[in-house]
Amino acid sequence: MFESLSNRLERSFKILKGEGKITEINVAETLKDVRRALLDADVNYKTAKQFTETVKEKALGQNVLTAVKPEQLMVKIVHDELATLMGGTATDINLKNSPAVILMSGLQGSGKTTFSGKLAKLLKSKKGKNPLLVAGDVYRPAAIEQLKILGQQIEVPVYAEEENKNPVQIAQNAIKFAKQNGNDLVIIDTAGRLAIDEEMMKEITAVKEAVKPDEILFVVDSMTGQDAVNTAKEFNDRLNFDGVVLTKLDGDTRGGAALSIRSVVDKPIKFVGTGEKMDALDVFHPERMADRILGMGDIVSLVEKAQEQYDEEEARRLQKKIAKNQFDFNDFIGQIQQIKKMGNLKELASMIPGVGKAIKDLDIDDDAFKSIEAIIYSMTPTERTSPEILNGSRRQRIATGSGTSIQEVNKLIKQFDETRKMMKMMTQMKGGKMPKMRR
Repeated sequence: MFESLSNRLERSFKILKGEGKITEINVAETLKDVRRALLDADVNYKTAKQFTETVKEKALGQNVLTAVKPEQLMVKIVHDELATLMGGTATDINLKNSPAVILMSGLQGSGKTTFSGKLAKLLKSKKGKNPLLVAGDVYRPAAIEQLKILGQQIEVPVYAEEENKNPVQIAQNAIKFAKQNGNDLVIIDTAGRLAIDEEMMKEITAVKEAVKPDEILFVVDSMTGQDAVNTAKEFNDRLNFDGVVLTKLDGDTRGGAALSIRSVVDKPIKFVGTGEKMDALDVFHPERMADRILGMGDIVSLVEKAQEQYDEEEARRLQKKIAKNQFDFNDFIGQIQQIKKMGNLKELASMIPGVGKAIKDLDIDDDAFKSIEAIIYSMTPTERTSPEILNGSRRQRIATGSGTSIQEVNKLIKQFDETRKMMKMMTQMKGGKMPKMRR
């Protein structure tokens, strides 16, 4: 995500390296390169032009403090303008009414159905909502089936009338059903088309007028670049939607849609999809995205993801076990599961300042823990709770059972022992006790 743009911007700022002050000449040279980088990232031409003009005006209007280098000042100005370009601050979703009605719109293949499921899961877990998903795509039977499968996965009911081909009636009936069954949130998935056509626009406009949604979201595949922005404008002219959802932002996207869409349609980006899993959905924070584009990481989002998986009672239980040197492989595998729940490993690592660039060529996927899990699951319950009994024959059996080598098993056990010692030491230090030093 934004990898190419980040690298190009970094090279652009190097033009100012070694310069004692900001001048019209070196700023013009830098921003010429910045504009090229934005255009290569598929940013709208007018948006890129306006952006560089604003940055130039602000850069030339500032006196560089002796403690701040021109390059650093330019990064700061570009960062602030990128955040402003994408909306400045995060925009919340309107859920005031009960039931609150959210209507999805977008082209076929943009990811509306999957996003509907992700949004239901997010608002159920974070806002305490009791959602109802509505299968409003009357043309694609697979969409109804897909929504039902997603509903089962996230334990959210799905309203469907498979014989009814009237999306307005289905939406109205679904809202009545929600009121009768205590659902305080209704998410209506709608039909998409391969291209914008009058029939589709009339249909979704009719649904909008019939149910008067609290929120209309336009879902767009971010990999389509400027086409996404143009489509958003046409939809907005007809629907006057409330916000944009960018899907597939974890893919091979240049980022142009994220940087252009706000300035073109003047509507906020509210959510971004960052993977295929049902929890791979984030509220869009312009400042944090600007941080990531400029290689500064996104430590705030990383901490938030960790906090979502943090269980205070479990942490206290673990602390007691660590203090007594009783941390075992059951606890170890439990911690791995917690990390995996946080999301894609490479995506998480890229949120750490300075790490994103270092790992860009590394192949880090969700199978990174596979061999570790296989080894631990090949142990008997007694072996997991009492690692000290893992002698040579037991280790050989574990290696055979997990499809790994004896060297891999030995390496994991050694790492586990070292981790356990370090955790015990840290617990002692935290409690005000310094570990005894050997003479």
